[in-house]
Order: sequence, then structure tokens, then C-alpha cells
Amino acid sequence: MVFAASCSQASDVDSSDAFTVSEYGTFDRPWAAAFVPGTQVLMVTEKGGTIRAIDTASGNEIEIDALIDVDLGGQGGLGDVAFLPSEAANTIGSRTIYLSWVEAGSDGTRGAAVGKGLLVCPEATHCTIEGLSVIWRQVPKVTGRGHFSHRLLISPDEQYLYVSSGDRQKFTPAQDLSTNLGKVLRLNLDGTPAPENPFAHMGSPSDEIWSYGHRNVLGLDFDGEGRLWDMEHGPRGGDELNLVNPGQNYGWPVVSNGIHYDGTPIPDHDTRPDLAAPAISWTPVIGPGNLHFYRGDLFEGWKGNALIAGMTSNRLVRVAIEGEGARELARYDVGARIRAVIEAPDGALWLLEDGPDGRLLKLTPK
Repeated sequence: MVFAASCSQASDVDSSDAFTVSEYGTFDRPWAAAFVPGTQVLMVTEKGGTIRAIDTASGNEIEIDALIDVDLGGQGGLGDVAFLPSEAANTIGSRTIYLSWVEAGSDGTRGAAVGKGLLVCPEATHCTIEGLSVIWRQVPKVTGRGHFSHRLLISPDEQYLYVSSGDRQKFTPAQDLSTNLGKVLRLNLDGTPAPENPFAHMGSPSDEIWSYGHRNVLGLDFDGEGRLWDMEHGPRGGDELNLVNPGQNYGWPVVSNGIHYDGTPIPDHDTRPDLAAPAISWTPVIGPGNLHFYRGDLFEGWKGNALIAGMTSNRLVRVAIEGEGARELARYDVGARIRAVIEAPDGALWLLEDGPDGRLLKLTPK
């Protein structure tokens, strides 16, 4: 099976790009995946609260004895999974694991939470998650079932845990520094606020905030220079790729390159030069799943490119970073909503389709 390259008018496409694809089973509403450091085992989260693992070398499934108590509905459920790369030398049964999910509050409210535990595998085919405890929560819990974000990212030096916290479709909290909604947060690995955050002097939860004015950030990654980028959903138009700097205001809901779903206009970013503008934005939207900077050598000429999983667009989108700007290079039509793109240790790419019976696909150059 081959995926052909396609593009918007703004894309600069290499028509020779194409992939050979192998299928590795299906998942129930998968949300994220990560390779267990030092192994070829891929851990996949399913929104309903289950975690599954595939030994990609053999294709065999590994049983994960864990069921996270999630508030399932809308965009809510089990979310991201992250590991510490430095633990690659450990045995598979001795690794720190971070998970994010949506938990219920009182009176019909809910919010995202992040937990930390230990992945323990007494057998090659069976693992458990021990000592999982909540280390961070969205504040406050509010009604609704959208824009949790809860993307997790470990910093390259493994000193910090970055968490994206969506505006929960409430708009104004993104500009309110007394909440952690609509923000990118920088935490210590134990979930406490990292020292010297931009608003540490304001107390909790402001001391968690790294940047603000965000809508729904589903992509977070560091580029090869150690710079933090995010990928976030715009409203009707205006999906954004942002270079994320400490203390900066990214404008939502004051400005956007999209409009409200009811057609009400929103001032464009260029009307407020005092607010951080995106490196690139998309209208029509691509509906981003996650963001990953390619680090391998298997796909020639791709190192350093940003890869974006497209749900609305049914595309894998490849973007070149040019200083503090960006340029779309190509789109690859996969014929389904793509929730996540993950890079394997050997440089191969793995895609997770969105929704029930979402396939896990391995991509290699054709």
C-alpha cells in the first residue's frame, strides 16, 4: 500500500515522496502512543481508559494490567503517555510513566489531570502500572467536554515536564493568569511548578504558566535547537504552529486567523503586533492531532522537519522550520483521520488513526 503526496496551493511538494505501509492491528479510539525507551515496544492509550502495547519487532501484543478511571465523553478520556529517555538502559519493568486523562469533578464539571507511576513488567508479555498518582490538575474544573489539550512533553535535559492545558471552550480563561486554562505549563518532574517560571511571583496556579493565550494545544515538541513549539486548533480556520517562548501571550481569544463557528469575525493576528503571532497558520484547517520533529535518517532530507498528524485534513503534513517562521512542504493523503505520528528508534514512522477501530500503521520510505 502506498500513500501519494498531495498539497494545498501553498505547499511545495516533492511528488516522489511515497511510503510503504504495514498494518499492526486496530485500537478503540486511540489518542497517543510512545515507545518505551530502549525497546521496540509501543504503548498506545485508548480514550476509554485502557492502555495497550505492541512489540513492534514481533507484532505481538503485550498485556497492560491498568484501567484508568476517566470521565469519558466528547474530547475527554485517557490522553497522553510519556517516558524518561534516560531510563532506556533500565529493564522494561523499571520505567517511570506519565499519563494524562480527564477526571470528573462536582456538579457536572471535569478537568484534565496528569499522573506519574511506574511501569512494571514481570513477564515479557505482561505489564502493570504501579503507584500511579495525580501530580497536576486543571484549575478550575468547569462544565463541558472539549479543549482539555493535556499533551505531555519531557524537556531534552529531563528537568521539566511541559503540559498543554486547553481553554475548555470557555475563551476568556486563556487570558486570565489566575487559572491554568488556555496555557502551556512548565512543571518539575514531580508536578510542582518549575522554578523561575515567568509568573512565579503571582502564586499558585500562575507559577505553573510558561505561556498563555492558547486555545487547544494538541501538539508539543522541541526542535533540534532545543526550542519549544506547539500545534493548536483554531476555531473556524486558523490552526496554528507557534514557537513558544516564556511569558508570551499567543492571543486567544483576542485574535485569531480564524472566525467563530457562528461566523462572528475575530481580529487577525496582524491587528495586534504586541501579541505573539503563529509561524504558520492554516485556513481551511488541518485539524492537528500531534506534532513531532523528525530526528532520524531513514527519510532522506526530513531531519528537522515538523510532522503534523491531520485529523480534519486526513493528511500527514510536513513543514520546514525557517528561523522563527515555517513553510509547508507536503501533505500525504492517508484517507483517514490521523490522531498521532510517532517516530521509532530506527527512524520509521508510525501513525494512529482516530476513532473506533483506528489502525496502527508503520510507514517506511518506498
